[in-house]
Amino acid sequence: MTQSAVTAELSTEAASSIAADMVEQLAEHIGPGSTTIALRGNDIVFGPALETSLREKGYAVVTDQATTQAAVEPLAYSIDPFADGVLARISTLKVELTRMYTLGTTGTTGAVPASPLSVMQRRSADRS
Repeated sequence: MTQSAVTAELSTEAASSIAADMVEQLAEHIGPGSTTIALRGNDIVFGPALETSLREKGYAVVTDQATTQAAVEPLAYSIDPFADGVLARISTLKVELTRMYTLGTTGTTGAVPASPLSVMQRRSADRS
């Protein structure tokens, strides 16, 4: 995935809930403090929530700017309607994380995980 896209309707609270959960999961695979995340995306709800969650977790984040740092990890995301909720995916060169979320109903505005986390680890070209 090289471009980010959000095709689902999200409240800011739902976007924040999903972003916080996905960043928590990402930290288990790509730790903060050693990697700069190059965030790719320009939607007005999820992108800012994801950037905030990444920074709060301790990641350095660059957006829409060129960088020459060796330890930059591009990150793209997608949020799509699926069944009775949304399917969220964040993708880097090292790992892709996917999870289904149920959006809040009347009286609740966040999002809660509705499936286990799916993790796809990518092998680097220099490993055999």
